[in-house]
Amino acid sequence: MDTRQATQQLAAFFETLSPQSVSQLHTLYDAQARFKDPFNEVQGLPEIERIFRHMYEALDQPHFVITGQLVDGAQAFLTWEFRFRFKRFDTTTLQAVRGGSHVVFNEQGLVTLHRDYWDAAEELYEKLPVVGGVMRWLKKRANT
Repeated sequence: MDTRQATQQLAAFFETLSPQSVSQLHTLYDAQARFKDPFNEVQGLPEIERIFRHMYEALDQPHFVITGQLVDGAQAFLTWEFRFRFKRFDTTTLQAVRGGSHVVFNEQGLVTLHRDYWDAAEELYEKLPVVGGVMRWLKKRANT
């Protein structure tokens, strides 16, 4: 397995992800792959697909921009910006969440672990009405 090539394929897949291509995750992920982010922790392709399908239901024009790749042995770390518009709140402003993904590949080059790291408070909650004001106030209080 060539981890660099597998990482590049994964990055290209996420940069071109669409509601139609979610069903192609099986070409990159092991059937029993695990996925974790600040809101989810699941195992198995059907559950991982459900998360990405929901992303298209909950957000307008979601897409990833891969900003960096580090590869070491059978694992990689991707940095990214996730861009989208809210469907219910500020529907005109393009939002950006910055984060990273740790991925582990098996010998066939399929992802067995995908863990996303990003700050939900700063990158999401602070942008929401009402909750955002509370989060910004808490952050300010914590820093004084």
